[in-house]
Amino acid sequence: MEEGTSKSPSHCTGTEDDRARQWDTREGCEVRQILDRVADKWSLLVIALLDRRTLRFTELRREIDGISQRMLTVTLRQLERDGLVRRTVHPVVPPRVDYRLTPLGGTLHRTIQALVTWTEDHQDEIAAARAAYDDRAAYEKAAAYGETAPYEERAAYGERAAGVAG
Repeated sequence: MEEGTSKSPSHCTGTEDDRARQWDTREGCEVRQILDRVADKWSLLVIALLDRRTLRFTELRREIDGISQRMLTVTLRQLERDGLVRRTVHPVVPPRVDYRLTPLGGTLHRTIQALVTWTEDHQDEIAAARAAYDDRAAYEKAAAYGETAPYEERAAYGERAAGVAG
């Protein structure tokens, strides 16, 4: 059994409202465990790369910048255990192992694609919000130490904050 997963499903009992149960944040909640698994950065990248194609381990590792061999192995095993990825071992020398999405994994890919589309549509707004936050944090830090920011910085902060709010 994988670390951090329960042996049997916990259906988040003890809540009166089905909507509350769906978003239950308790550690033993099966929904939370699944979301933790499929929403981590490595799983998202693997699922995205396996869309409509089969890849070997080395191809996946080459495509995913920054992932270690061990982390890719763990991620693939977890996705396979959850029924999202199918692993096929070919009886050749040297051994060849291919990975592909299962039909269930394909349905998750469509959901992930919607998240990517949302991110692309709103990246400028998020960048502006981050810049305004950083400006505000720097201004507040300076004010806490009794420093005054130059007029231009305060004006830029105000313009960025107004751009985010609008």
